[in-house]
Amino acid sequence: SGIIQPLALAVTRRNGLLFAVVTNMDGIRYSHPNSQIIGKPFIGDDIRPTLAGKENVAVNHGVLAPALRVFTPVFDDSRRQIGVVAIGISLSKVDTQIAASRWDVILTVLFSALVCAVGTWSLVRGLKRVLLGLEPQEISTQFQQRQAMLHSLKEGVVAVDTDGKVTLINPAARDILFNGPGNDIAQTPLLADLQEVLQTGEPIYDRELGCNGLLLISNTVPVRDEDDVVGAISTFRDKTEVSQLLQRLDGMVNYVDALRTTSHEFMNKLHVILGLLNMKSYDKLEEYVLQTAHTYQADIGEIQHRIKSPVVAGFLIGKIQRAKERGFTLTLAEESLVPDCTNEKQVTVLVTVLGNLIENALDAMSGQA
Repeated sequence: SGIIQPLALAVTRRNGLLFAVVTNMDGIRYSHPNSQIIGKPFIGDDIRPTLAGKENVAVNHGVLAPALRVFTPVFDDSRRQIGVVAIGISLSKVDTQIAASRWDVILTVLFSALVCAVGTWSLVRGLKRVLLGLEPQEISTQFQQRQAMLHSLKEGVVAVDTDGKVTLINPAARDILFNGPGNDIAQTPLLADLQEVLQTGEPIYDRELGCNGLLLISNTVPVRDEDDVVGAISTFRDKTEVSQLLQRLDGMVNYVDALRTTSHEFMNKLHVILGLLNMKSYDKLEEYVLQTAHTYQADIGEIQHRIKSPVVAGFLIGKIQRAKERGFTLTLAEESLVPDCTNEKQVTVLVTVLGNLIENALDAMSGQA
């Protein structure tokens, strides 16, 4: 105790402890602030777990005031327990320290809460900016709508990121691009347009491209995030379909023109008949009606006999009248024969082809004249 007691007292004073006690394995004190009780047993059952080799913390009352007592075992070099060290802090001092640090704890908690709130607000604001201000449910709905739209489009759609890597391709684009011997999109001129738009940031409209034997019409535009180009997207379709639509439209225009010409002609004839009736020139009226009927039988009747389709027949009648107006004669070959057809698409295609051929012939004849 002559060595242990001074060390224990020094530790007690330096750390503001109530006591620092060292005991042997029988609980006999080797040190104590009151030197008169050195050599006597330690008071309290809370030392027993530590005598068994376990650390222990307890609140108890010994020789001195009530204290928070901490026990730890002491081992020698052979890991054999040879004693116990117990230190005590007065409960009154613990209460004082708790009261003194209470505001520090409160301020620390408030500061931590403030930092968390600011961090959460910054994170939410950043996510809102990245997600364009959309809520998760809105993002899910828009994604489903986009997928449905891409699958329903007849036009092909291909998108790339800033590195030129394909990030989106819809089924129509797959059918067009991969419906041939080459199954690598990198070999198509379409990717060259996407790379060009990525580099220049300028859109490309109505460019014709050849791919797998098809002639495509493509539109390629950059995808921007504020002022930065973050990708490019191209939409395209087979020009053959567009050409067919234009031909059908041209044929329908010719057909409408023919109907308009025929309508004007019959209106003129009705006006002539009405005038002759008002003038009571019945002989002239009879002659005019017979002449008109003869012309009808010669032209229209022959057409109706050979052309069974009313639409085609009416179209040709209009074209015959148009040829007459331009000073030419349009006749049907004797072997001409067109049966009636209930397929409107086939009739439309035939009207388109005939209209283009007749108009080209009339234009050529006008150029020679």
